Amino acid sequence: MKHARIALLLCLTMLGLAAFAASQGAKSQDSKSKVAGPLTGTWQCTAHGGPNGDIGFTLYLTQDNDTVSGSISSPLGDTDLSTASFKGGKLEIHINGGDSNYVLSAKLDKDQLSGGEWSSDGGEKGTWEGKKGADQQGK
Repeated sequence: MKHARIALLLCLTMLGLAAFAASQGAKSQDSKSKVAGPLTGTWQCTAHGGPNGDIGFTLYLTQDNDTVSGSISSPLGDTDLSTASFKGGKLEIHINGGDSNYVLSAKLDKDQLSGGEWSSDGGEKGTWEGKKGADQQGK
Protein backbone atom coordinates (compact mmCIF):
# COMPACT_ATOMS: atom_id res chain seq x y z
CA MET A 1 0.00 0.00 0.00
CA LYS A 2 2.85 2.33 0.92
CA HIS A 3 4.59 1.59 -2.39
CA ALA A 4 1.37 2.31 -4.32
CA ARG A 5 1.06 5.73 -2.67
CA ILE A 6 4.67 6.59 -3.47
CA ALA A 7 4.20 5.48 -7.09
CA LEU A 8 1.00 7.54 -7.36
CA LEU A 9 2.75 10.57 -5.86
CA LEU A 10 5.65 10.19 -8.31
CA CYS A 11 3.24 9.93 -11.26
CA LEU A 12 1.34 13.04 -10.19
CA THR A 13 4.61 14.94 -9.72
CA MET A 14 5.82 13.92 -13.19
CA LEU A 15 2.50 14.95 -14.77
CA GLY A 16 2.68 18.30 -12.99
CA LEU A 17 6.24 18.91 -14.21
CA ALA A 18 5.29 17.93 -17.77
CA ALA A 19 2.32 20.31 -17.72
CA PHE A 20 4.51 23.12 -16.38
CA ALA A 21 7.15 22.53 -19.07
CA ALA A 22 4.49 22.51 -21.80
CA SER A 23 3.00 25.80 -20.58
CA GLN A 24 6.44 27.43 -20.53
CA GLY A 25 7.05 26.30 -24.11
CA ALA A 26 3.70 27.74 -25.21
CA LYS A 27 4.51 31.07 -23.53
CA SER A 28 7.88 31.13 -25.31
CA GLN A 29 6.20 30.52 -28.69
CA ASP A 30 3.57 33.22 -27.98
CA SER A 31 6.22 35.80 -27.15
CA LYS A 32 8.12 34.97 -30.34
CA SER A 33 5.04 35.32 -32.55
CA LYS A 34 4.08 38.65 -30.96
CA VAL A 35 7.29 40.50 -31.81
CA ALA A 36 6.29 43.91 -33.09
CA GLY A 37 7.04 44.56 -36.74
CA PRO A 38 8.96 47.65 -37.90
CA LEU A 39 5.74 49.53 -38.69
CA THR A 40 4.43 49.27 -35.13
CA GLY A 41 4.36 52.73 -33.59
CA THR A 42 3.29 56.30 -34.20
CA TRP A 43 4.01 57.89 -37.58
CA GLN A 44 3.95 61.64 -38.27
CA CYS A 45 2.93 62.09 -41.90
CA THR A 46 2.15 64.77 -44.49
CA ALA A 47 -0.15 64.40 -47.50
CA HIS A 48 0.38 66.59 -50.58
CA GLY A 49 -1.84 67.37 -53.54
CA GLY A 50 -5.28 67.53 -51.96
CA PRO A 51 -7.76 70.40 -52.39
CA ASN A 52 -6.83 71.75 -48.92
CA GLY A 53 -3.07 71.82 -49.61
CA ASP A 54 -0.61 69.91 -47.46
CA ILE A 55 -2.26 68.14 -44.53
CA GLY A 56 -0.46 66.60 -41.59
CA PHE A 57 -1.82 63.36 -40.17
CA THR A 58 -0.78 60.72 -37.68
CA LEU A 59 -0.85 56.96 -38.21
CA TYR A 60 -1.01 54.67 -35.19
CA LEU A 61 0.08 51.27 -36.49
CA THR A 62 0.46 47.75 -35.15
CA GLN A 63 2.14 45.16 -37.34
CA ASP A 64 1.92 41.38 -36.94
CA ASN A 65 3.76 39.73 -39.85
CA ASP A 66 2.06 40.96 -43.08
CA THR A 67 -1.03 42.24 -41.26
CA VAL A 68 -1.21 45.86 -40.15
CA SER A 69 -3.96 47.47 -38.11
CA GLY A 70 -4.46 50.83 -36.49
CA SER A 71 -6.00 54.23 -36.93
CA ILE A 72 -5.44 57.62 -38.50
CA SER A 73 -5.88 61.06 -36.99
CA SER A 74 -6.03 64.25 -39.07
CA PRO A 75 -7.65 67.69 -39.06
CA LEU A 76 -10.40 66.11 -41.19
CA GLY A 77 -11.22 63.54 -38.47
CA ASP A 78 -10.12 60.30 -36.88
CA THR A 79 -10.94 56.74 -37.97
CA ASP A 80 -9.72 53.16 -37.83
CA LEU A 81 -7.98 51.69 -40.87
CA SER A 82 -10.34 49.50 -42.88
CA THR A 83 -7.55 47.13 -43.95
CA ALA A 84 -3.79 47.37 -44.22
CA SER A 85 -0.93 45.09 -45.21
CA PHE A 86 2.85 45.10 -45.46
CA LYS A 87 4.35 42.96 -48.21
CA GLY A 88 7.67 43.21 -50.03
CA GLY A 89 8.65 46.31 -48.06
CA LYS A 90 5.49 48.14 -49.14
CA LEU A 91 2.70 49.36 -46.88
CA GLU A 92 -0.83 49.54 -48.30
CA ILE A 93 -3.68 51.10 -46.32
CA HIS A 94 -7.40 51.26 -47.11
CA ILE A 95 -9.56 53.80 -45.27
CA ASN A 96 -13.32 54.20 -45.39
CA GLY A 97 -13.67 57.93 -44.78
CA GLY A 98 -17.48 57.98 -44.87
CA ASP A 99 -17.88 60.24 -47.90
CA SER A 100 -14.86 58.78 -49.70
CA ASN A 101 -12.64 55.74 -49.58
CA TYR A 102 -8.88 56.22 -49.65
CA VAL A 103 -5.92 54.05 -50.55
CA LEU A 104 -2.43 54.94 -49.33
CA SER A 105 0.78 53.14 -50.25
CA ALA A 106 4.43 53.77 -49.41
CA LYS A 107 7.76 52.00 -49.07
CA LEU A 108 9.41 51.49 -45.69
CA ASP A 109 13.02 52.68 -45.51
CA LYS A 110 14.32 52.38 -41.93
CA ASP A 111 12.15 54.75 -39.87
CA GLN A 112 10.59 56.50 -42.87
CA LEU A 113 7.71 55.87 -45.22
CA SER A 114 8.70 57.27 -48.59
CA GLY A 115 7.49 57.40 -52.18
CA GLY A 116 3.97 57.42 -50.84
CA GLU A 117 0.93 57.81 -53.05
CA TRP A 118 -2.68 58.31 -52.03
CA SER A 119 -5.93 58.29 -53.99
CA SER A 120 -9.63 58.53 -53.30
CA ASP A 121 -12.54 56.92 -55.09
CA GLY A 122 -13.58 60.50 -55.94
CA GLY A 123 -10.59 60.81 -58.28
CA GLU A 124 -8.33 62.87 -56.03
CA LYS A 125 -4.73 61.78 -55.69
CA GLY A 126 -1.40 62.94 -54.41
CA THR A 127 1.74 61.97 -52.57
CA TRP A 128 2.65 61.52 -48.92
CA GLU A 129 5.49 60.61 -46.61
CA GLY A 130 5.90 59.77 -42.96
CA LYS A 131 8.48 59.48 -40.23
CA LYS A 132 8.28 57.30 -37.14
CA GLY A 133 7.85 59.33 -33.97
CA ALA A 134 11.10 60.13 -32.17
CA ASP A 135 10.10 58.01 -29.16
CA GLN A 136 9.37 55.01 -31.46
CA GLN A 137 12.50 54.91 -33.62
CA GLY A 138 14.42 51.67 -33.68
CA LYS A 139 11.65 49.71 -31.96
